[in-house]
Amino acid sequence: MIGWFTTAQVVVAALAGMLCIALGLAGRRPSDLSVGALALVQVLLIAQIVVAIVAPFVGNPPTGDLLEFWTYLVSAALLPIAGIVWAFVDRSRWSVVVMGVLALAVAVMVYRMHVIWTIQIA
Repeated sequence: MIGWFTTAQVVVAALAGMLCIALGLAGRRPSDLSVGALALVQVLLIAQIVVAIVAPFVGNPPTGDLLEFWTYLVSAALLPIAGIVWAFVDRSRWSVVVMGVLALAVAVMVYRMHVIWTIQIA
């Protein structure tokens, strides 16, 4: 994994999560702002999948368990999709709060992926 990209992902996911939670608790329903924030998190996760595929071939192999890393990455990539689908099905303010919680979960999962990739020794 790339350090600055991981930091950017964690910051964007945390900001998107806090934004969605604040919007939801303020009574706002799903909008372009809340769904767009989660879509940005999803785009960054797709880019992370590409980075994770390419990195070992250019001399940046993982030090931790590769299966655990990919389990986190695939699970994290599914969370924003699930949140956006939920927002389209349930058009209440609570779906925006759920999207915020999912974005915060993605931030934690990306940090954990970074730990698996760079710090842990298999």
